[in-house]
Amino acid sequence: MTNTAPTEYRHSASLTSTGREAARHNDIHDADLVLRIPARYRHDWALFADWCAATDHRPILAAPETLALFLHEHPAAAATQRRRLSAINDVHTRHGYPAPGRTETVRRHLDTTRAQRLDRLSRLLLQRAGELPTTGWPSGLFGRRDALLLVLAATGMSFTDLTRLRRRDLRLDGDILVVTTRAGERFRLAPDPETGDNPAVSIYRWWAEIQAFLDQHPGTHLLRHYLTDPIDVVADPLGAEQARQPLLCPIDRWGHLPHNQPMTPQSVSTLVRTHLSGRAPVRRALPVPQRDDVDTWVEPEIELDSGYYERGTAARSRDHEALEDLTDVFDEIEARADALLEDLMEVLESL
Repeated sequence: MTNTAPTEYRHSASLTSTGREAARHNDIHDADLVLRIPARYRHDWALFADWCAATDHRPILAAPETLALFLHEHPAAAATQRRRLSAINDVHTRHGYPAPGRTETVRRHLDTTRAQRLDRLSRLLLQRAGELPTTGWPSGLFGRRDALLLVLAATGMSFTDLTRLRRRDLRLDGDILVVTTRAGERFRLAPDPETGDNPAVSIYRWWAEIQAFLDQHPGTHLLRHYLTDPIDVVADPLGAEQARQPLLCPIDRWGHLPHNQPMTPQSVSTLVRTHLSGRAPVRRALPVPQRDDVDTWVEPEIELDSGYYERGTAARSRDHEALEDLTDVFDEIEARADALLEDLMEVLESL
């Protein structure tokens, strides 16, 4: 097979002595990449590799967007497209890479019915996200987190991938929100082509402000005042530890966010379903005491009378005399317990 792939992606494949002969008859090899290609996938892989060379894309490690573009430019029956995906996935997994065809981006290209259903679901999720509160305590805290959760679920990514997102995995590219999963799949949430609005950007910023505020003021004491009367938060660039922190965290009923603990796929699934069904719990905004009421509290002075210390000394002396024989009492109890144990053992042995 004519090699058209870049030589910078060389990978060696070792064959065991028992499998070398079978591989010689059943597999073909890319001379430069040293890839082991099963014979049944030879034609499909060659088509993909030639297209990658012509369009300046990597055949391995292929990005999901590359594979989706390849399928778009090579229309065929669903069975043919699935076979091509199987070929590309097999070559990747055979050499230790994740299968690029097992991503939401590619699935939507293959299954138009599924894509239409997800598009309708995405619109509903975005609508629900826009209805959630962003201020008030603790309603604004839950509202901001759940809104971002619904926006990310609207992309079609799995709940497991959603819970694995870290703060560094989301970034703004102008008016586009870019999300990158751990597997390398990238979602671009662009503005509405008709209105030019992009609620995903605002929703992401609302939650990012919460996390930036907690970076500077850990705890909920000041956070509840911020959500009642928001102020501008200057977000510093993420440090290494902050970048690795989970994007979405569980929140208890008091508004506490556990440090470095991500949500579980089960909890995300439950929240998405309750919001879609309209049965999400309504969290009322609770009254927050004024800052002066909580920040100016002074510990009251306690005045001790002149005989306080004398009474304490006398009490300790009295207790010492009363408890002086307590050790002897405990010794007697222990001796009686040993005697009872010996009697019990004698009874058991006689049975």
